Amino acid sequence: MMKYRCLITWLCVLFALSAGAQSNKLLNSPSRKLQLAEFAIANLYVDEVNEGKLVEDAIVSMLKELDPHSTYSNPEEVRELNEPLQGNFDGIGIQFNMATDTLFVIQPVSGGPSEKVGILAGDRIIEVNDTVIAGVKMSTDDVMRRLRGKRGTKVNVKVMRRGVKELLPFTITRDKIPVYSLDASYMVNDRIGYIRINRFGATTGKEFVDALHRLQKMGMKDLILDLQGNGGGYLNAAIEVVNQFLGKKQLIVYTEGRRNPRAEFDAEGNGDFLDGRLAVLVDEFSASASEIVTGAIQDWDRGVVVGRRTFGKGLVQRPIDLPDGSMIRLTVARYYTPSGRCIQKPYESIEQYNRDLIDRYNRGEMLSADSIHFPDSLKYKTLRLKRTVYGGGGIMPDYFVPVDTTMYTDYYLALRDKGAIVQQNLKWVDARRTEWLKKYKDFRHFDREFEVTPEMLDELKALGETLGVVYKEKEYQLAMPLIKAQLKALIARDLWDMNEYFQVINRLSDSMNKAIELLERPEEEFLKRGTSSGSY
Repeated sequence: MMKYRCLITWLCVLFALSAGAQSNKLLNSPSRKLQLAEFAIANLYVDEVNEGKLVEDAIVSMLKELDPHSTYSNPEEVRELNEPLQGNFDGIGIQFNMATDTLFVIQPVSGGPSEKVGILAGDRIIEVNDTVIAGVKMSTDDVMRRLRGKRGTKVNVKVMRRGVKELLPFTITRDKIPVYSLDASYMVNDRIGYIRINRFGATTGKEFVDALHRLQKMGMKDLILDLQGNGGGYLNAAIEVVNQFLGKKQLIVYTEGRRNPRAEFDAEGNGDFLDGRLAVLVDEFSASASEIVTGAIQDWDRGVVVGRRTFGKGLVQRPIDLPDGSMIRLTVARYYTPSGRCIQKPYESIEQYNRDLIDRYNRGEMLSADSIHFPDSLKYKTLRLKRTVYGGGGIMPDYFVPVDTTMYTDYYLALRDKGAIVQQNLKWVDARRTEWLKKYKDFRHFDREFEVTPEMLDELKALGETLGVVYKEKEYQLAMPLIKAQLKALIARDLWDMNEYFQVINRLSDSMNKAIELLERPEEEFLKRGTSSGSY
């Protein structure tokens, strides 16, 4: 009782001080008001409250009043957000797929802990530390939590291997596992190279330079840089990539905000691809750091941009670490391209902002360049050739490529979404991996000689029916080229790696084919934006 009276007395004093201190800005500040309210609720409310959740909800509510990218993340979310960008995590080192409630090893990471103890592609992990994880409908997140752990700790697994009757036991010592930000790099033909970046992380700059050098040794003169679906990442990584293309003191990007004066980031001029021609692939999911790279290349007339208008995320977030490991990402400035274009698209409300991509589809922007209109106030000029480019949110490509929806029939989408394509691929690779590797010897032979047979397609259709996918002949025929390409690409990935996957699947990409066509034009025609072929 005495403790309760003391608390009431102290609260009364605090409120009295606050009320009587009109001239004291600190005591009369909104932050003080919030602190007193939280203290009163936590200590006087009739029922027990979760004080931590109360504070988190208050922070989230405050950030909702600002912009779509000022966010709060709890400690677990912070770890998950940072992991792909930091370039590594602690684990056992496998690429895997959860097929029919079983963990199927696609490939062990080269030189990683699993490969060192003898885990092979095609193995199925049945038990982890005496807990059965196969056939029990355990979520992928739960499986990952059991396999990951601090570097140096051990995990015991039991593996089912084709041709072996008993489960094989392995003890794996967890280690640092690299997370790569480049999906693929290969030669398209004798002079055109291709590099795909999936995110801009801590190791992206080095990965990119290594890939660049490797392709140059193979004869690369021109480059296709694929940023489709790349949601961004670290600003420094984007600057490191652009630095490979621009001359000394050429502006890459600048930032500016209410409490953050203009800060400029220039190229150093010591890049390794200062002369070759460049085509950048983007789409509606290319955002943030991807848009910084694309905007700089376009503004300096360093290359052509192919695809569809990018997402339009040009707000600079400053991470503010909180004592419990949580974090606020607070918007403090905006990104601007060298010509002065603001990358950020408008945001009247969170609801409108989140609906933007759907609205673009509904307006026909994904299908026709004619549906895209800009007022004169959003026109800018490139810095060297004075070409017209557009602001207003996102980066408008030089050459528009519509979404190709003809092959994405309802039947194909049902096969994909029910998991039939992935499951059938895993069955084939599991049963015929040794046979195919012996027959084709390397990817070059596989790519030239392998065909998805009618019998294989019949197996896929039959599996689809068992999964509830109703067969539709007309839709199947329309989707046939996509289905065959995806199956071949998945087999190539599982026999080799992602490089080989993209070499197969990219042949169906209209944006890729447009970029190749542009790079094969005469030098004097390369940067001239035409009046046909969907350009504007």
